[in-house]
Amino acid sequence: MSDRGQLLEELRPGAFAIAYRMLGSVSEAEDVVQEALLRVHQALESGERIASPRAFVATITTRLAIDELRSARARREQYVGEWLPEPIITDGEDDPAVHAEIADSLSVAMLVLLESLSPEQRAELTARFFEAVKQGELAGLEALLAHDVRLTGDGGGKVPALARTLQGRNRVARTLVNWGRLLTRIPGLSLQPAEVNGGPGGLCLDAHGHLMGVVALEIVGREIAGVSSIVNPDKLKHLGLPIADFKSVLDSIT
Repeated sequence: MSDRGQLLEELRPGAFAIAYRMLGSVSEAEDVVQEALLRVHQALESGERIASPRAFVATITTRLAIDELRSARARREQYVGEWLPEPIITDGEDDPAVHAEIADSLSVAMLVLLESLSPEQRAELTARFFEAVKQGELAGLEALLAHDVRLTGDGGGKVPALARTLQGRNRVARTLVNWGRLLTRIPGLSLQPAEVNGGPGGLCLDAHGHLMGVVALEIVGREIAGVSSIVNPDKLKHLGLPIADFKSVLDSIT
């Protein structure tokens, strides 16, 4: 690979993190990054001197993302239900350095809040949360949630999800317990812990290992302050796992 090609590859993760943070869409972010890197290449090809390539690509990426947001606004106004960013699994082993840079860019503010808990303690809290949901332990679940915890579901009109965000410890806990009771009726259902957008979460898989949804947790201090459930299949395709037929799975238990 040429020096210029190496430079462009080094700039890609940071540019993607900026575009994704602004757009919340993997495909839209990738399109923006591709265009931004093309413009960097063209600038270098023309002999333009770039003192700081990272700052240069960040500026271009930001401008392109703003333009994309303008065209995406109308589409999102027509979106069915709550709109959540597409999840990114950031604990993969294919390229740890890239994942680390993306996770750092996506969640700097959140990670500052998480400093009161060690990584092990956060994993223990996450495990307790999922176990409480699975077992239907209302009191135990409420003990893990912040007073003003928010629960948001994104089905995009494709699969059942919350029509609007719920807020409050008791309302969220009761809803999660009801979800847990429904999910435990699905044969072979499993929840695989995963790092989602730089924070704790999990992948919900059916008996065949097909992805049903992604859950992301926001931990503030020693409590869970936010729960996001992304089940819109259009927002899961980029993760590289086969997508479950959500309707068929639910029909099998009704």
